[in-house]
Amino acid sequence: MTAAIETNNEEPTIVAILNSTAPFSSTNGKDALDLALIFGSYEQLTSLFFQGDGVWQLINNQDATLIQSKDYLKTFAALTFYDIENIYVCQHSLNERGLTDSQFTIGNVIVLNKLKFSERLHQHNVIFRF
Repeated sequence: MTAAIETNNEEPTIVAILNSTAPFSSTNGKDALDLALIFGSYEQLTSLFFQGDGVWQLINNQDATLIQSKDYLKTFAALTFYDIENIYVCQHSLNERGLTDSQFTIGNVIVLNKLKFSERLHQHNVIFRF
């Protein structure tokens, strides 16, 4: 049996992947990144969003080996090869954790206040939450 997805050919599918969990607390961060790379490999318009504890995924100098975990954070460097250039972070989430954008492991991240973050997220017609 096959499944079909109906789409409106006039409106392209624009995918948002929302990350809200810490990088090594579960597999959510890795799963979200893998999904982004899959969509990117099929040339789907894809954006990444980070809020809450998800902002920790972008912070540099983390050592996953200290907790005997595989470090998937280095894979963020591959996003540009998949034309995933829209990466958004909630400023409020950074402030709550005492973090700044100078600590990000990757460049081209856009920091938005809560209202702009929500507005940008809801411009997408498919949202995956991790």
